[in-house]
Amino acid sequence: MTFSFSKFAFPTAISKLLLVAIPFAIAASALPPTQAQNTSLTIRADVQEANSITGVVTATGNVRMTYPARQIDAVAAQAQYFSKEQKVVLTGDVTVTQEGVNSIKAETITYLVTEGKFVASPANNQQVETIYVVPDRDLATTPATSATSVEQIKPAFKKQRVSPPTTINSDSSQKPSN
Repeated sequence: MTFSFSKFAFPTAISKLLLVAIPFAIAASALPPTQAQNTSLTIRADVQEANSITGVVTATGNVRMTYPARQIDAVAAQAQYFSKEQKVVLTGDVTVTQEGVNSIKAETITYLVTEGKFVASPANNQQVETIYVVPDRDLATTPATSATSVEQIKPAFKKQRVSPPTTINSDSSQKPSN
């Protein structure tokens, strides 16, 4: 039994939607209100379809997913939530951002909810792009500036060692003394 809903829902669609929504509502009602809001994985889209038999929800058009508990935001052309497998498959020019700075871009990204893991696949002849901001503890305490000398920026193993100048005596009559 598959149904669709958009801005205009029909009474039969609403009753069928309740079959899918009630388990989520019961799980969320056991939590305090603020915790329920933070642990909710929310998918918004122009159109969504839910299949109560398979437990698959398909969202299409301007898809936005938010998961505050893990600081995840995503945009895609389509999303499918597989409730039995606890996974979300995002397709079509997908961008996932975590913690507001780290991001991954691909044609398809699968998010395994229980594992907190992303699996990304590129479009043909393309690559997946990941930007991960890595904090540099040394940089945070002593940032390099234009006034910082090159020797201070170079790691210790790259410092040049200069030998003292040597004098070569061209006079062969002098012999070294022992």
